[in-house]
Amino acid sequence: MKHASATTLEQLTDLLNGVRRHCPPIKEKKPGVFYFKSAAFLHFHDDPAGIFADLKVDGDWVRYPVNTPQERTTLLTEVEKRVC
Repeated sequence: MKHASATTLEQLTDLLNGVRRHCPPIKEKKPGVFYFKSAAFLHFHDDPAGIFADLKVDGDWVRYPVNTPQERTTLLTEVEKRVC
């Protein structure tokens, strides 16, 4: 599965801005690819089934759908629990 394109990331502007605004310890190494404590932490994928985020949770990648406002809020809540 390929990482999200620039077009896809544009669709996630509010979510990405939420991560950037609320979680200053996270560094965005390139658009839509975030690191925490120098380790990959969050990135996004295009998939025929929709847009997904991979979030590092307890050392494992967990996939979250981010196609609706509710799904994006869920992801942002999960991110904040881990680093903010």
